[in-house]
Amino acid sequence: MGAAIADSIKNEYSLFIFDKDTSKTSGIKSGIKVSSNLKDLLDRVDAVIIAVKPQDLDGLLKTVKDRVKNKLIISIIAGKSTKYIEKKLGKVRVIRVMPNLPAKVRRAVSCISKGAYARFSDLVLAEHIFRRIGTIQRIKEDMMNEATAVSGSGPGYYFRFCPKAYNMLKLIEFEREYFIPSLSASAQVIGFSKKQADLLAEATAEGSRVLLEKTDFSPDKLRKQVTSKKGTTEAALKFFKKTGARYPDKKLPGKKIWEKAVKAALKRAKELSKS
Repeated sequence: MGAAIADSIKNEYSLFIFDKDTSKTSGIKSGIKVSSNLKDLLDRVDAVIIAVKPQDLDGLLKTVKDRVKNKLIISIIAGKSTKYIEKKLGKVRVIRVMPNLPAKVRRAVSCISKGAYARFSDLVLAEHIFRRIGTIQRIKEDMMNEATAVSGSGPGYYFRFCPKAYNMLKLIEFEREYFIPSLSASAQVIGFSKKQADLLAEATAEGSRVLLEKTDFSPDKLRKQVTSKKGTTEAALKFFKKTGARYPDKKLPGKKIWEKAVKAALKRAKELSKS
C-alpha cells in the first residue's frame, strides 16, 4: 500500500521514503528519494505517512517520538486510532486513513478522519494526497471499524462472488444487480447513511473491477490477497463459505447472510483495534 501511494504522488511532492528492509527500496524509480535512516527522512519532511504492519507500530513510534512534534502524521495502520498514536507521541497532528486494495490501480476508496490536534488544513492535504489513488470519503473516526468491514474487506466479497468467466459487461451487471445493493444494504445496517453506503459500495465495486481487469490474477487469487489470516475479510467469508455459488446463480447469499457476514467483519475489526 505504501508503494502504491508513493508511486501515485511522486510527481507532485518532494517524496522521501525509508524501509528497514532495504530490498524493498533498492529498485525505486526516479522521482522518489530513498533515505538511509529515519533521522535523515524526518529532517527533510513536513508530513509523514506511516505504512507499517500493526505489530511494528509501537517500535516505530518510540523511535520517532522526539522528532515529529511539528509534523503531520498520516497513518494507514489498520486498527490503530489517532488517539492511540497521540498517546504514544503526545499532542501531534494525526490523520487516519483506510484505503483498500484497488489502490494498486488508483481506484481505491479511502476513508479519512482527523485526530484531536490535527488542523482542517491537514485533513484537506490528506484528502488531496489520497485522491491520487482513488475516491475519498470523510467519516467520523468512530465509524472506521465499520468502514473496514465494508470498503476495507469489500474487495474480498467482490472476488468471492463475481463471475469466474467475466468481461466488463458481465462484471457491471453483477455489480448493479447483486453486489452494490447487497453491500450498501449491509453498510446501512451497521450505521452508514444511505448516501455513504452507496458511495462505499459503488467505489469498492468499481475499484475491484478495475483491479481485476488490469491484472492477470484470477478472482480467487485477488480474494486471497485481501484475506489476511484471522482478519476482518476472513471473518466475513466464513458466513459465505457454505455456498459455492457465484453470480448469477440463484443460490447466492441473500440479505440476511450479507448482514451477518459484514457484522462478523465488524466484530473482528473491533477486536483487532483493542489488541
